[in-house]
Amino acid sequence: MPHLELVLALVLVVAMLCQWLAWRVKLPAILFLLLSGLIAGPVTGWVDPDAMLGDLLMPMVSMSVAIILFEGSLTLNLKEIQGVDRVVRRMITVGALVTWVVVAIATHMIFSFSWQVSALFGAIVIVTGPTVIVPMLRAVRPTAKIANILRWEGIAIDPVGALMAVITFEFILASVNNLPASHVLLLFLEAVAAGTAIGVAAGIILGLLLSKNLIPEYLQNIATLSLVLIAFSGSNAVVHESGLIAVTVMGMWLANKSDLDIHPILNFKEHLSLLLISMLFILLAARIDLQQLADIFWPALTLLLVLQFVARPLKILVSTWGLDVSWPERGLLAWIAPRGIVAAAISAIFADRLLAAGFEEAALLVPMTFFMIIGTVVLQSSTSRLLARWLGVAEPTPRGFLMVGANAFSRALAKEFQRHDLPCLLVDSNWNDIRQARMEGLDTFYGNPVSDHAETYLDLSGMGSLLAISRQQHLNAISAVHFRADFGSDRIYSLMSVRDMNSFDKHQFADSYQGHKLFAEDISYYDLATKMNKGAEIKSTNITEEYSWAMYQSDYVGKRIPLFIISSKGKAMPVLVGDDTHPEPGSTVLALAEADAEEAVKKQEKQLEKKKKKQNKKNGDTEQPSLPGFDPEPS
Repeated sequence: MPHLELVLALVLVVAMLCQWLAWRVKLPAILFLLLSGLIAGPVTGWVDPDAMLGDLLMPMVSMSVAIILFEGSLTLNLKEIQGVDRVVRRMITVGALVTWVVVAIATHMIFSFSWQVSALFGAIVIVTGPTVIVPMLRAVRPTAKIANILRWEGIAIDPVGALMAVITFEFILASVNNLPASHVLLLFLEAVAAGTAIGVAAGIILGLLLSKNLIPEYLQNIATLSLVLIAFSGSNAVVHESGLIAVTVMGMWLANKSDLDIHPILNFKEHLSLLLISMLFILLAARIDLQQLADIFWPALTLLLVLQFVARPLKILVSTWGLDVSWPERGLLAWIAPRGIVAAAISAIFADRLLAAGFEEAALLVPMTFFMIIGTVVLQSSTSRLLARWLGVAEPTPRGFLMVGANAFSRALAKEFQRHDLPCLLVDSNWNDIRQARMEGLDTFYGNPVSDHAETYLDLSGMGSLLAISRQQHLNAISAVHFRADFGSDRIYSLMSVRDMNSFDKHQFADSYQGHKLFAEDISYYDLATKMNKGAEIKSTNITEEYSWAMYQSDYVGKRIPLFIISSKGKAMPVLVGDDTHPEPGSTVLALAEADAEEAVKKQEKQLEKKKKKQNKKNGDTEQPSLPGFDPEPS
């Protein structure tokens, strides 16, 4: 093909544009990727993957799927599955079997396929896939329990589905060649054993190399990628189609290794997986025959309805029966099961093999699979959020603030947020500040926000932004970096420090490590603390048609420091350094109002008198009796 490098480059550009468009309109990127592939391939003939890549296409697809599964399995920390482990185990075993049987029977009846090809298609579509589950969960925002179940199912079911497809294919070959069933059973056991053993071995080797710092940081990502591909291809060489099990086990081993920080690897793998998914969907969609897709439209639609309204609900009913899963939770679990890249890749691989074995109806496996992918993604992505809200199993809109630091200013701001019905969670390792916040009725988390304990127990439900306003500038910077993955870089805010104001650039933290700067260039934590000690308070003022923002500025210039603007819809946005703020009528301005000089003096005198009394009491008491049951620092 002429200008092959130009075509590949343009495919990458189109893939990026599809991902950007999906981000803008809040829909799964797979829809735009598939549409682009159909236009680039069968519609215009611009892209011909088989002519471009030849015999390298299917090996590239297989290795890409391995990388995608490894990246997904890196997120499978066993601590997160506690409480839902029985549900997930049932879903990827007996539940998968239910889906397989129902779809196989329906395929045989609707398409009049042979039982062999029908069984293979049933195995292909049992996989849901993390590539479409995770973006859908971000949009739907179900409860943590449902999200964990669906995420674990989506990742764990992929190697199971691939293995079931392999076993079914082997059964087909055995039936053609009159081989005994024990041959296929032995192959299944060998694949599981080989994949598990090689995956654990690869995980141990990579874990030791990383934890012992035997690989320089700049080589860790490429070393990880190399070992993943070696584990995948080596396992496949030992036992046919056991590689996906190997990379999944390898990823889970690393994810649950307590002395290993996998975040740098995970970030690299996320970017690589995004690239591979985008390219693969376009290339695989470009191979579809539109005439075949049109010919099977009505029977495929009937099969889609069976998959959505019979197979999935029956699977969830069987998998959750007798377990602690409510009916609303079952309802959403029964609705969300989009198919993704793994199903597309498996169908492409085995369709070619079955055609070579003489099963002509196998030519329809790929368009049928893509029909199921498009149908489940379109139907579920457009309705799942509404269904989750109707069932009462959706998390609230994340409009709250995670505040690092429970100092006096943070507590005053949190109380004002509370008045305006804005969720807020104060995080601090200073017990005195946390205790005072709890006494004031504020939600708190006692501990370091970037600790392993916080990683497990810090509940971010309803939180949409980070306010790093601790007195410790280093903690603010670390928190800003740590929580970018949760909130996005646009939702990270921190205070200016005295060092930022008074030092050269070479002595300051980079802006990328601190997020957006809060309030004003001449406002640091020290300034806020000083003003609070002098009696400053946070005041709310409504901006209306009669009382405009210009009038507000005229009245309070030099007297108040604008902090936040709360829109008429209840969304709060901080005032940032360099922002040209213009609150609309209906908005509310939160501002720090400085106390009058006389009031400040009186407050300071009261504080000094209080300190003096406390000191006198301390000097006068020789022994403090302990109060039963009092623990100043809870465990």
